[in-house]
Amino acid sequence: MEQWFHHLHRAIFLMIVYVSTTQQLPVHGGSTHHRRVLLEGGDTGMVCDPSFNFENMRMRNAYVALQAWKAVIDSDPHGVTNNWVGPNVCNYTGVYCAKSLDNPRERTVAGIDLNHKDLAGRLPDHLGLLYDLGIFHINSNRFCGALPRSFVNFRILFELDLSNNRFTGNFPHFVLQLPELKYLDIRFNEFEGKLPEELFNKNLDAILINNNRFSDNLPENIGNSHASVIVLANNKFSGCVPSSITNMTNSLDELVLRNNEFDSCMPETIGMLKNLTVLDLSYNNMKGELPTSIEKMASLEILNVAHNMLSGHIPERLCSLPKLEKFRYEYNFFVNQTNECLKLAGDDDKRNCFKDRPEQRTRAQCGKYLSQPVNCSAFGCSRQPTPLPPPAPPTQPAPVPSPPPTAPPAPVPSPLQPPLSPHPISFTPTQPPTHTPYPSPAYLPPSPRNPECPPCDQGPVYCDHKPPSPSPSDDQPEAPQFSPSN
Repeated sequence: MEQWFHHLHRAIFLMIVYVSTTQQLPVHGGSTHHRRVLLEGGDTGMVCDPSFNFENMRMRNAYVALQAWKAVIDSDPHGVTNNWVGPNVCNYTGVYCAKSLDNPRERTVAGIDLNHKDLAGRLPDHLGLLYDLGIFHINSNRFCGALPRSFVNFRILFELDLSNNRFTGNFPHFVLQLPELKYLDIRFNEFEGKLPEELFNKNLDAILINNNRFSDNLPENIGNSHASVIVLANNKFSGCVPSSITNMTNSLDELVLRNNEFDSCMPETIGMLKNLTVLDLSYNNMKGELPTSIEKMASLEILNVAHNMLSGHIPERLCSLPKLEKFRYEYNFFVNQTNECLKLAGDDDKRNCFKDRPEQRTRAQCGKYLSQPVNCSAFGCSRQPTPLPPPAPPTQPAPVPSPPPTAPPAPVPSPLQPPLSPHPISFTPTQPPTHTPYPSPAYLPPSPRNPECPPCDQGPVYCDHKPPSPSPSDDQPEAPQFSPSN
């Protein structure tokens, strides 16, 4: 684990200081026009003070973007944006600059870190001008509404953390068009609907989408993912747990599906996940027996299947796995357990069907349920892992910036410890922008009123309530390719 932290910190450090490559980003007419609309303010009336001297066009872009954002921040109780004044955006709180990828002689805004600032408002479309961003962290605030479609411009974004806010709508499809994204965290929001299949074809290392309102079945191609951590807890997913998850035998470290509406048997081949350390299927409607293949999961440290409708015998060698430290299985219909299992459960085996144990289900309850054997094939779940298809073609034909020749290793978040509610991941890199701990929000203040522009008291930066024009398509937004101007 220490080695993983080292790689993670180095990955973020390399991304923020921009290990340089001198390849020039391509110029495209359509994207240049879209960029000009944003830069000139669109319908917002945003203009720059002619007395300002910007060190390069990137900084002018950043100034326009950040002033537009400040104009729609409705509440800033800690005065975070008080120093968002003047042309030197690198001195703004939460804004981090570095040498640009394509021109090391120029600085650019490489990161935004506004975690835990209690800011309220929305995200303006102008943020798409920050096309050199490597990380964007705004967790634990009160931002609301839909996400700007202009985020599709973040062609080198490495980490996206929008957790613990009030964003709404379907899954943000611009995420599928970010070629360098490795870390996706949209936990604790109000997103809803189905997950797109394309999500699991992306080369992400962490997929954290718990505590939203996503529903329907999981895509069958979930096993195509190379993620080490997948947390889908506290949503409304239903149906089967796709057997294709066993395709992730070499990559998956933690799988948390807690508190959904899955109604099926566990995949028989789940034991193929030889590197899995955390498996949490608790608080669902899982049926049948624990697969005997689970005895082969030698890396397993935490197993939680409590509060389901599982039955039969607990596999004899399961509780003798060398690294297993915690096994929760209360509130099921198991009929047999070993002393090793009881120790791992902390003597908490209640509401099962064990003889001579306290707080078990009644004989009538057990007899009625166990007299009706579970036919796992009746659920219609796929019985074999699905083969990996070839990589999906890019959604946009236009070329994208090349990654640095020495790409940083993918971040590996710290292990989750799933007790009654899964703990968010916490880590701190060695260079800003910094990760801060992500607490589970026990309470969020009431929704803020509709964001309004503040009085224009910072020179001729004029505000208008009309947002800039949206991208051409809601479902499949066009991905402009911007070339930084010198």
